[in-house]
Amino acid sequence: MAGIMDIPQLRYFVQIVESGSLSKASKQLYVAQPALSQQLAKLEAKVGKSLLTRSSKGVKPTDNGLALYYHAKYMLRQLEQTMSIARNDAGALQGMVSVGLPATTVAAVGLALVKSIRAKYPGILLNVVEGMSGHIGQMIRFGQLDIAVQFSSDIAPELIVEPLMDEELFVIIPKNSKLVAKEKESITIAEAAVLPMILPTSGHGLRQRISTAFLNRGLTPNVVAEIDSLSLLMNCVSDGIGATIKPMGAVMQDTVHGRKWRCLAVSDVRLRRANFICMLPQERLSAASSIVATELRYAVQNLISENKWRGFANPTLSVPLETKEKVSS
Repeated sequence: MAGIMDIPQLRYFVQIVESGSLSKASKQLYVAQPALSQQLAKLEAKVGKSLLTRSSKGVKPTDNGLALYYHAKYMLRQLEQTMSIARNDAGALQGMVSVGLPATTVAAVGLALVKSIRAKYPGILLNVVEGMSGHIGQMIRFGQLDIAVQFSSDIAPELIVEPLMDEELFVIIPKNSKLVAKEKESITIAEAAVLPMILPTSGHGLRQRISTAFLNRGLTPNVVAEIDSLSLLMNCVSDGIGATIKPMGAVMQDTVHGRKWRCLAVSDVRLRRANFICMLPQERLSAASSIVATELRYAVQNLISENKWRGFANPTLSVPLETKEKVSS
């Protein structure tokens, strides 16, 4: 991308896309339309691509324009949150913030998040709710949560939804298991298919993702039990009943309790699950909630950088409408 985009140009572009026409955006921004057109032309020149298609009905973003729109929205929200945090004294920030986390996410990042908030922002009362992703999604749609982690970006149009990370999925067995030769650090999808598997029920988004991976190779997993309770599922795996496929978050806290695991990567299939952070609309998001969301991102990025949570952080990635995840769990 040639040149450096400035913040006003991004604000103008976002408003044009959301208004659907330059004339409407001009009124919203209190900027003369010729000046707005000039700024848009400068932005397109810097990008080197056409960002809008124009017609008698108004304007629509091109594919490049849509990608820029989502990036710009994210950057502008981050700037607003950063300024809000900078204006507040950390010790003066108060209020309860409710965060909904799926079970594997709680296991991975819950403790780090609580410790961070207690150390930096003692005036914030953190309310952590653990539950199935579908239930967590319903709670934030009903306004019962301020923040939630979901495995789909298709939550509700009024919510702020941003990519958080892509976590890798592993075949997990006890460290002393004889199901897989001790020297192996990874297995193929075909080798995984013959293992006795304990997986979530068929309506679970993670199960759908796993089943699709096997189906694409013409394989059927050898499922011996279907369990939606994370603790019970992992207890069954620990007891030697079978293997499972989960993200590393499922076992991150178990070393504290003395259980040891082998997390085997699947060598010939890309098994990953996208994680998204969902928040109430900007006008309903408190300064305390913005801070908790930021600390959640930091906690995730730190765990990934320390190789404690195998995945790929996405602090600036945006998701075009056409490519949004449709799988939830």
